[in-house]
Amino acid sequence: MQINRSDFRFVHRLRVRWAEVDMQQIVFNAHYLMYFDTAISDYWRALALPYQAAMQQLGGDLYVVRAALDFHASARLDDQLEVALQCSRVGRSSIVFRGAIFCADAHLISADIVYVFADPATQTSQPVPAPLRAAMQAYERGEAVWQLQVGDWATLGAAAQALRREVFVREQGVPEHLEWDEADAGALHAVVCNRLGQPVATGRLLAYRPGVVKVGRMAVSRVLRGSGLGRQVLQALEDAARAGGERELLLHAQCSAQAFYARLGFEPEGERFDEAGMAHVAMRKRL
Repeated sequence: MQINRSDFRFVHRLRVRWAEVDMQQIVFNAHYLMYFDTAISDYWRALALPYQAAMQQLGGDLYVVRAALDFHASARLDDQLEVALQCSRVGRSSIVFRGAIFCADAHLISADIVYVFADPATQTSQPVPAPLRAAMQAYERGEAVWQLQVGDWATLGAAAQALRREVFVREQGVPEHLEWDEADAGALHAVVCNRLGQPVATGRLLAYRPGVVKVGRMAVSRVLRGSGLGRQVLQALEDAARAGGERELLLHAQCSAQAFYARLGFEPEGERFDEAGMAHVAMRKRL
């Protein structure tokens, strides 16, 4: 059966490396399974699901019970490949993926991969949880797999607090007493939650001085960074500032995130400085 790249919504891109080829510079067959496994990891990111946290909440894990490959042509050193995946069926306890690997217009590999949702302690199968089933089916239908809300601390504080504790306190080592301040109560907050209700991105907007508002506490779940969720939060806060007639956005960016903000129109000003033990730079954007 002819398979086309356009048949798939999800595509993971990679380049073939030296360690993956033989003396003829052809990819070792076993590496194709690795390519699909890597793509599956990014599939969960596309669903805004931090895999470990999601499986822990769902009370199970996914195990491969079948992986079948059909070889049509070989990939070679430095080829740029597209690894396409589609969740073709969700059964009672099984999840079936249909996959293909393309190099430009050439269809190289076909795959059928079957996972079973199971109890991690006993590895006995369990029904696929309804929220996971719904998230996967929604993604394949082209529907949104996350929801962004903008509101006050009373409405969104619990979700924002959970994510900020995960990112700033546990991951980055910010002392707990420095993370929480009185400004939260009067700030406008934006929170993105996935289909499991897990908060995965957040930020806040504070009055700074007439015509100027300050973006702060921007956080994205570590395994979902680079998936566009931070951009969605920042855009929501910027839209709120524009609607309020503000003229300028100010933020203190961690230096590691400076390029992210620069791509979204923020310009640095002044020298770098220390904040909560990390290097920061002030950045501004005119609205």
